[in-house]
Amino acid sequence: MPDLPATMRAVLLTGHGGPERLEYREDVPVPVPAPGEVLVRVTACGVNNTDVWVREGAYGTDDDPGEVSSWRRGQPLEFPLIQGADVVGRIAAVGENVDGGIIGKRVMVDFGIYNDAGTSLANVDYIGHGRNGGFAEYCAVPAENAHVVRMPLSDAELATFCCAYVTAERMLNRASLTGGEVVLISGASGGVGTGLIQLARVRGAVPIAVASAGWTDALLDLGAQAVVARESENLDQAIRSALGTRQVDVVADVVGGPLFKTLLNVLRPEGRYVTAGAIGGPVVELDLRTVYLKHLDLIGSTQGTREDFARVRDYATSGKIKPMLAGTYPLKDLARAQADFVEKNFIGKLVITMESTA
Repeated sequence: MPDLPATMRAVLLTGHGGPERLEYREDVPVPVPAPGEVLVRVTACGVNNTDVWVREGAYGTDDDPGEVSSWRRGQPLEFPLIQGADVVGRIAAVGENVDGGIIGKRVMVDFGIYNDAGTSLANVDYIGHGRNGGFAEYCAVPAENAHVVRMPLSDAELATFCCAYVTAERMLNRASLTGGEVVLISGASGGVGTGLIQLARVRGAVPIAVASAGWTDALLDLGAQAVVARESENLDQAIRSALGTRQVDVVADVVGGPLFKTLLNVLRPEGRYVTAGAIGGPVVELDLRTVYLKHLDLIGSTQGTREDFARVRDYATSGKIKPMLAGTYPLKDLARAQADFVEKNFIGKLVITMESTA
């Protein structure tokens, strides 16, 4: 391998719990890429809600929604773990059977651990969970996951796309959103939400956003046809007023909680509801009569396929979608970044950058 340091800075997740479980270290061994892998010198890595929920063990189980469990329910997580899915950086070294010509290239990493040669996501995991991720100076990943990119965006801007936008693209694919259809987007100011707005526009669909009133102008500039304030006294009526003569064909929801009932109520008969998150609460009130009398499709979605990632990469490269970088933090301040993430006083994504200690 090229001349590399023996140790690196990294943040270790030492177990499920609060921010105290995030341990900043400067003596973590630099990983050695296995055959078929590359070593990435990380320059930026996005922060996601999944990082927080995995730390907290907030995924529950089929039988007990309050039980401490990681993202792959029923499968204990191995600690310590380096989280961080949205890896951007430069190739520093390669393992056996990988062309060394890629060394030095700038890459955006597909975070999926697919465990399958096809498109099934039934047995997926992800970098930063099933194996160490990008909250460190170096990260080893499968060579097929490291995509060389050439674009004028900064590394921090590039790190806003992967997890959020790939998740959004998968949601819209699962819901079969087509041009001209109306998609109602909850949590529209977040990473997935801003991705959903832009990706819906790429398809020629009409995005209606639900978000805090403070983000209205920014979301309209991003491409939302209308923005409904989530604080509205009568949210159901506010959504219907924003729709005018239109109907909601698809709901793309990452909030859940008390909002869930309203989202189903405003969905047209034979409409499709797709969810990839539950930041407002995972346990919801569901009247099954609403589902069967309206002939609704309820769809679960998470992560994305290799093809979903490739489309997002190409959209980003061509400028069809843009980054929504809300702020950057040094690696040692990951706990503060997560705390700010939970507060949601921003639009878009927060990103960790690997600042020099010199």
